[in-house]
Amino acid sequence: TVWGIYHALLAIGTSGQSTIDKVAGPIGEALIMTALGLAVAIPAVLGYNALVRGNKHILIRLNSFAHDLHAYFVTGARVSAHGENGNVRTLKKGS
Repeated sequence: TVWGIYHALLAIGTSGQSTIDKVAGPIGEALIMTALGLAVAIPAVLGYNALVRGNKHILIRLNSFAHDLHAYFVTGARVSAHGENGNVRTLKKGS
């Protein structure tokens, strides 16, 4: 797009005439390329944001699992199956 406008301005400068036919073609071409660039960029950004949001959710679950696993290894306790307020119950021998 910038390249097209640059060429349009070069054409005006070299010809010495600033008529609409010298300017309209390259600038119109640059505007079409801008529209196509936006048509590609907007869905790409939306897709990227969706993937980042999904990755954040997975990372939260993975961190929770790592915390529970660490607590189990260090204390011998595990988080209750129902997740009751994040309470930890201690395992007793034979249970």
